[in-house]
Amino acid sequence: MSQDSQHGKWTISDSEDEDNIIPPTPQKDSNKPSIKPDLERKPDKITTFFKQEPKLSPKCNEDTHSVNHPSAPSMGSEARTATHVNQTNPVKYESNPSPSVKRKRETEEAGWNLSSSDDETPTSALKNEPKKSKVSPKRKKTEDKRPPSPHGTSYYKEEPADFFETNLLSMNDMYRFYLNKVTGIPKKFNTGALHIKEILSPMFGTLKESAQFNYCFDIPWMVEQYPPEFRDKPVILVHGEKRESKARLIEHAKPYPHICFCQAKLDIAFGTHHTKMMLLWYEEGFRVIILTSNLIRADWYQKTQGMWMSPLYPRLPEGSPETAGESPTNFKRDLLEYLEAYQAPELAEWIDRIKQHDLSETRVYLIGSTPGRYQGPAMEKWGHLRLRKLLSEHTKPVQNEEQWHVLGQFSSIGSMGLDKTKWLAAEFQRTLTTLGKPGKSLANPETQMLLVYPSVENVRTSLEGCPAGGSLPYSIQTAQKQLWLHSYFHGWHADVTGRSNAMPHIKTYMRVSPDFTQLAWFLVTSANLSKAAWGTLEKNNTQIMVRSYELGVLYLPSAFNMSTFPVEKNVFPASSSSKGFPVPFDLPPQRYSSKDQPWIWNIPYAQAPDTHGNVWVPS
Repeated sequence: MSQDSQHGKWTISDSEDEDNIIPPTPQKDSNKPSIKPDLERKPDKITTFFKQEPKLSPKCNEDTHSVNHPSAPSMGSEARTATHVNQTNPVKYESNPSPSVKRKRETEEAGWNLSSSDDETPTSALKNEPKKSKVSPKRKKTEDKRPPSPHGTSYYKEEPADFFETNLLSMNDMYRFYLNKVTGIPKKFNTGALHIKEILSPMFGTLKESAQFNYCFDIPWMVEQYPPEFRDKPVILVHGEKRESKARLIEHAKPYPHICFCQAKLDIAFGTHHTKMMLLWYEEGFRVIILTSNLIRADWYQKTQGMWMSPLYPRLPEGSPETAGESPTNFKRDLLEYLEAYQAPELAEWIDRIKQHDLSETRVYLIGSTPGRYQGPAMEKWGHLRLRKLLSEHTKPVQNEEQWHVLGQFSSIGSMGLDKTKWLAAEFQRTLTTLGKPGKSLANPETQMLLVYPSVENVRTSLEGCPAGGSLPYSIQTAQKQLWLHSYFHGWHADVTGRSNAMPHIKTYMRVSPDFTQLAWFLVTSANLSKAAWGTLEKNNTQIMVRSYELGVLYLPSAFNMSTFPVEKNVFPASSSSKGFPVPFDLPPQRYSSKDQPWIWNIPYAQAPDTHGNVWVPS
């Protein structure tokens, strides 16, 4: 597929097997660490040619020697590197393009819709294309009237001294659902939110050892988040890296002898270890945190993220039976089953520790995905069939049920198929519309499904600007095959939490009343909108295939002695006594306008500058 734009001719390959293609990046020093986005699929090859933007004159950046550049995460694919490049070497917006560029510039109405696959350049032809010679860019004049970056020459600005002060009295102990703190928003919207430094601080326990399950790691940055007194305590990193990226991860941990590794098995193509969980073993007990953030600074800076933090679990008396310390939600059993699914000797000690603790205070249900093909009773252990089972067993039908909306919010989108009946409006919607024992064999077609995903304008006007789009990896290859999906889309608006300009990396799913004041259930998870994450039925619905590791927690009103959850109208400042559920964004969501387009991360956006005066040019 070829496209002429103001950035020159660019060509992107296509594949039926990919959900998201990684934007190409320039040749880089092999010694520099790289990072990656939250994807469910690995990329096919992309060949892209862009007109190079000239660098700024030295006079525009006289104090570069004193700049503290953001730390580059320690491992991963090229995609987060593309974002890192845009942060450190952004392409500035030009308000006066040349006439030839004007002729090539797409109108806003044209959006990103490209030619059909029939017009694509065959792969064999691409291989025979002559290489394009590099043209040295002309030096830009020093007079520059572009909008200045609010961060100055450094992408990250330092948080104020009181940013990390947490008042435990302001935290919601009922639901134990918290948002991450966001730099650059009013202080009241961080009251009751948490930063990783606080999570790992002595405030929550005297740490002896920890396990970090995640997708993307910046090891030096992660170590710095532990307080000095805990910084050399043993840590195991559970990851899904292979070959070169695994070697790179291990290399970056060499200065830290207290870090060891557990590699998650990924035997099905395009699967990832996407779970994000902390296991924290204290002198006082044990704690579990299930969250949506990678272990990199960008994920804890200006994005909307969420987490469930368990109570402090005390140690059981010596000689307690293995079944002791179970919760009404069977959380202990399910957590152990999830960890055992790794079949990893490195986790055996953690499994034993969990068995020795009392998890009976847990009021949420665990919903995980682990790679595999499952039949019979095992089909209901993982993915969306696990959610369906819990909704069937622990919820009850509500009046005017078909008018209760299904709402999904996510930061990445996989391939849904040629139309909605292939997966989304079939097996997945049937799961999401389940309330009580099934009375119907198919999804209720009258139930409205609302999908929340940031628009181009959401990203452009965000706190991070266009680099926020590096964590929203919806590719043009996937999007152009499922234009039908975009009629479901609603923009990101979160005035209720002060996070309208903090792009979401959180993933939430819920069933909400017609007037958007009540919830039948709420789920926070690592799972994006993809078959790789949730699983897809095979063999005439007798088997489910799951590609990735995912983990989330499900809130059901019955576990809180309630019939529904009231939606909290005043999420911040948080209150420990509130019974309203803190939905992290505005309800009802706002449907895309006629001018809105979903953010597509591997095409250029240069019609207008972002909040830092830059444009998005994958290069």
